[in-house]
Amino acid sequence: MPSFHNGSVELSYLDEGEGDPIVLVHGFASSKDVNWAYPGWTSALTKDGRRVIALDLRGHGESTKLYDSEDYHIGTMAGDVRALMDHLNIERADMMGYSMGGRITAYLGQRNPERLRNIILGGIGMGLIEGGGPGENVASALEATSLDDVTDPVGRTFRAFADQTRSDRRALAACLRGSRRLMTREEAAAIAVPTLIAVGTTDDIAGSASRLGEVIPGSQVLDIPNRDHMRAVGDRVYKDGVLEFLAKRP
Repeated sequence: MPSFHNGSVELSYLDEGEGDPIVLVHGFASSKDVNWAYPGWTSALTKDGRRVIALDLRGHGESTKLYDSEDYHIGTMAGDVRALMDHLNIERADMMGYSMGGRITAYLGQRNPERLRNIILGGIGMGLIEGGGPGENVASALEATSLDDVTDPVGRTFRAFADQTRSDRRALAACLRGSRRLMTREEAAAIAVPTLIAVGTTDDIAGSASRLGEVIPGSQVLDIPNRDHMRAVGDRVYKDGVLEFLAKRP
């Protein structure tokens, strides 16, 4: 798998297909493979005639692991995504992020709109502004000696997922603590890039998609029926909705 350096951090990425580029930014404790390749997103988008670029964020997958929470600010990770686009000489692209990746995508949509044609915020609704979701309970669960020591139900879910994917749990705990920056309502309202917000109807982590849709001007909302935060990622309604959204955009 190819990689490049942004400063001292080595970042692994995939680059497949031909056509208009779309950059995929995975969620917390996931990876380019777990979030995008395995659920069929890479194949669906390349079959749709698109060039698919996805990276392992710092602390995740095959990229450099760091253990200081200061290395995981949302703006810092957004800088890694911009650096990948620069590395591949991509001036402007569509972008889709899921959960934490949605926060990064929204940050870029507000700070660097000239680099983006359209954005899809998956698995993140009003939590972008109001917070919620994984917190210190999850960080503590990741640092616990074993899953048996974790009693918090949300913490157990993320710890079991991290164990399953053989992730570096200490790096993930640092990432969680460092990436908590929320977007203000004013910042979200300043996003002018065409935006699709896609959230499962039983997702109790993302926050309300419709309420975020009221904040981001002209945004569209896609409800993913009967899917929670973990199970919405590979849903057919989600895929079809994204492909339809992109097909209608210039």
